[in-house]
Amino acid sequence: MEKGVLYLLAADAILFTHTLFVGFVVFGLIFILVGKLRSWAWVRNPWFRIAHLAGIAVVVLQSWLGAICPLTAWEMALRENAGEAGYSGSFVAHWLESILYHRAPEWIFVVCYTVLAVLIAAVWYWVRPRRFVKRGVHGAA
Repeated sequence: MEKGVLYLLAADAILFTHTLFVGFVVFGLIFILVGKLRSWAWVRNPWFRIAHLAGIAVVVLQSWLGAICPLTAWEMALRENAGEAGYSGSFVAHWLESILYHRAPEWIFVVCYTVLAVLIAAVWYWVRPRRFVKRGVHGAA
């Protein structure tokens, strides 16, 4: 197999992982809200909720600092090593532009990420996660 093809496969795997991460953050919020209304116990899982909150926190921090996501940088580097042109800006900005044919200033994405983070933090208090349970402790005297 040609070396360039391997780089492209790796870049596509990172793109797929990045898409899953974005889906986790966006659809995670939707599932938490629907889960509250439908009494789904799993949406109160503390591990899920901490991972969800941490995920958007990392995105917001990167956007405030003007840093490009490491997944984006890694994907672009792999594509360049394969001989393809990379893209500039953030992952979300690039793909939204490609999908919607709309170009927006970077600050709009920073505001959107921040608003999403505020919503996720507010939902943390509205749909409280369960407490962590210590395994193996059964009320010993």
